[in-house]
Amino acid sequence: MNKYQTDTLKSSISKGIVTCLTAAGLLIALSPAVNADEGGLSWAGCGISKKAFMTEMAAAFEKKTGIKVDLKGGGATRGIREVADGSRDIGGSCRNILVQDADTERAHTAERRLNLNPVAWDPLVTIVHKSNPVNDITLDQIRQIYTGKITNWDQLGGNSAAIELYVRGGKISGVGRTLRELVFANYDQEFAPRAHVVKSSGPLEKAIAGDVVNGIGITGYSSAKKRKVKVLTLNGKTPTYENLTSGDYPLFRPLYLVTHQRNTNPNVNKFKQFILSEDGRAIMRKAGTVPYGDGFDFWMKYLAIVRKAQETGLN
Repeated sequence: MNKYQTDTLKSSISKGIVTCLTAAGLLIALSPAVNADEGGLSWAGCGISKKAFMTEMAAAFEKKTGIKVDLKGGGATRGIREVADGSRDIGGSCRNILVQDADTERAHTAERRLNLNPVAWDPLVTIVHKSNPVNDITLDQIRQIYTGKITNWDQLGGNSAAIELYVRGGKISGVGRTLRELVFANYDQEFAPRAHVVKSSGPLEKAIAGDVVNGIGITGYSSAKKRKVKVLTLNGKTPTYENLTSGDYPLFRPLYLVTHQRNTNPNVNKFKQFILSEDGRAIMRKAGTVPYGDGFDFWMKYLAIVRKAQETGLN
C-alpha cells in the first residue's frame, strides 16, 4: 500500500468515526453562545448543494423561525475558506478539509479551525445532452475518457463524434477531488488536456444541457435532476435512493455543513438542528439526496469504493 493509500484509509476511517459521532450528537449537544449575533445567516459553498436542496431548506427554515439565510454558490473551497476567514456564517462542502502536509500547507492553513458536519450523501453522476443515444457508462470508461484514451462517442456505442469533456478547474474542487479519490485513487491525477475547464458545477451542467450535444461531465445527482440533461446509468445502476442505501450504486460522497469552531451565533446551531431534523431530511429526500442519518453505514461502503479504486493500479 503506497503513501496515498495508507493516508487515505487512515483519514477516511477517522473521518467516518468522527463524523458519525458529530452528526449523532448535534441534536443533543448544541447550546447557543452568549451575547451572539441574533440576525440572519449567510451561507456560501457547494453549488450542487445549493441547487439541490439548500434553497428549499433556507426557505423552510425562514418560514419556521423567521431567520433569513442568504445563499451564495461558488464551490466547496469558497464555502470552507469564507467560513474560516469569518466572512460567512456557514458553508456547504462536498469535500473534507485538506490534510496538512508539505504539498498542502498553505491550503490547510486557510482551512483551519472548522467543523465539517455531515448532513447528506449525494451520488455523482455522468451527464450528457438529452439527444445523446448513449445510456450507460462504466467506471473504466470514465477513467479512459478522463485520461484521453476514449475520445469518440462511437467507442461507447454512440454516434461518430468527438467527445467534449467538461471538468472543474483545479484539483481541490468538491467534484474534482472526489473523482480523483474514488475513481483514480490519486489526488494529483491529470485529466485529458483537451477538456473544457469550468469554474463550478453550474456552468458545467448548463453547457451540457445547452448547445454542447457531444458534451459529457460529472456532477451531483441532486443538482443534475433539475437540469434538462440525460443522466447515464453507471455500471448498469441508476442513482436511486434504494440503490444508494443498498450500496449498489458505486459512486457517492458526503455533503457537509461547514461551521467555525469559534462560532458565537446561536442561529448557526438552530440551522444545523433544522437540517438534521425530520423536516430537513424530508426536504433532502424530495431532492433525491440521502440524509446523513439514513445511511450511517455509508462510510464502510465509501471505503470499499476507495479500495476498489486503489486496486486498479492507475495511480
